[in-house]
This record gives sequence, C-alpha cells and structure tokens, in this order.
Amino acid sequence: MTVFLVLTMYGQCLWAKTERLTAYLADSASNTGIAVVVCPGGSYCWHDMNYEGRQVAEWLQANGINAFVLKYRVANISAFVLGYRVFGLGNKYPNMLSDVEQALSYIHAHADSLRIDKNRIGVMGFSAGGHLAMMSFTHNRTTVKPAFLCPIYPVVTMSDKRYAHVRSRRGALGVWRQWNKQMRDSLSIEKHIPADCPPVFLVNCVDDPVVKYQNSELLDSALTAKNILHQYLQYQTGGHGFGASDSKGTVESQQWKKEFIQWILNLNL
Repeated sequence: MTVFLVLTMYGQCLWAKTERLTAYLADSASNTGIAVVVCPGGSYCWHDMNYEGRQVAEWLQANGINAFVLKYRVANISAFVLGYRVFGLGNKYPNMLSDVEQALSYIHAHADSLRIDKNRIGVMGFSAGGHLAMMSFTHNRTTVKPAFLCPIYPVVTMSDKRYAHVRSRRGALGVWRQWNKQMRDSLSIEKHIPADCPPVFLVNCVDDPVVKYQNSELLDSALTAKNILHQYLQYQTGGHGFGASDSKGTVESQQWKKEFIQWILNLNL
C-alpha cells in the first residue's frame, strides 16, 4: 500500500489509494501513547466528518490521545440516486473492512515515529462506524488487531428483523446481497464475538430515533455471555448522531466523553 504524507493544520494527513486517514497527534507533553482510529457514521452511505469525525478527533487530541479519522469507502449517495449498485458496482463489504485494516496496519508500522504505543491502538466508531469498529476485530483478516473497541450508538445486528438498521445493511451489502440470509448473519456482530475480544466501551440512548437501542443491548448480552471486559452506558436521552458535540444530544448523553477518558486511562493494556 502506497501512503503519502501531507502536512495539515491538524497534524498529518495520511493518504492511501483506498482511504483517507487524517491524524490529530497529541502534544508531546500530554501524549499518552494511546491511538484511536475514528470511524464516522453515515449508514455506510456517507460520513459525518464533523460531529463524528473532526470534533471527536480534536476532543481526543486535547486529552492526550492520538486520533486518526478514517474516511473509509462507502456506497455514496450517488449510488442510490443513479442506481448503479443494481448492477453490482460501487463500494460495499469488505471494502470498508479493508480500509480500517489498512489504517491499523499503517499506524502500527509507524508507531515509533508517531510516538504511539503499539499495544494501545484501538478503534472508535459511531452508528454504522460503530459496526465497523467492532468488525475491525471480529472480522479482522490481518495480524494487526485493535487493543480496544468503542462502538457509540452502533449498528449491530443485520439479521434480526426487529432491530436491523435497513439503510446501513443495504449500504454495507449492496442491493442484492442485502437479501442474502447468510450475508446478513455473517455481518451481525452479536453472532461473532470471539473469546479473545478486547475490552469494549459501548454507549447508546434509549430514545435513539435512528438505530434502535436494542442493537446495543444485543451486543452487551453477547459480550457478557463471552465474559468480555466491557463497560456499557445506556442513557435515557440523547438521541443519535451527537458524536463529541457539546451542543447535540443532551446533558445526560454528553457525559459519555468524560466516562470514556476515565475508562481508557484506567484500562490495563
């Protein structure tokens, strides 16, 4: 994989053929050595690069955590407007998985120069990005795996008809594979939690109007069944898509940021 480094006002912009990875590196004085690949949400059709990308990275950076915002491959709005995915064209699984795998591999390979601890690299994702964050371990096909996972109001199931987020499923699988039971099951995270799953920090809100809150409950139950170390914060209010914003969501849901910093700094990796 060829990667080109370009300086930006945020630190470094890491470019690859199939994805764009923008680094927000912590100051030397506050650097904890922790790194987080940030996967914005958007139903596997677009990216919320503001609330779930840049703002998340700047918040992590301010707390001494190196952040890398990943613009992974998605279907794009044009795929639905023009209908070319009917013919099997366009981005779909496993494109986005390949992108997060490449991001992890790049950070791991350049950890020393980036002042990052190779054993403290994790993935955080929002909504569909939360699904991708979990897949970065559960479906990882490389030797470089994340040390912790942070799905925030995530899409989890693609097979449970009661709770599946249909748009994300279609975005990930495409027009025809979305009806394939085997493919749906294969990307339903709650069915694929391995015994060696790393620690998980999970957040969602009961009043989420986009991704049904039961997705996170399914994941919590699956993690509990496998005795996986995890923290699950379920808020009553906050909705969906608040990311690291101080203006979206509610005072209740905005607490997740403080809880995460405490969790990650106390995590024995």
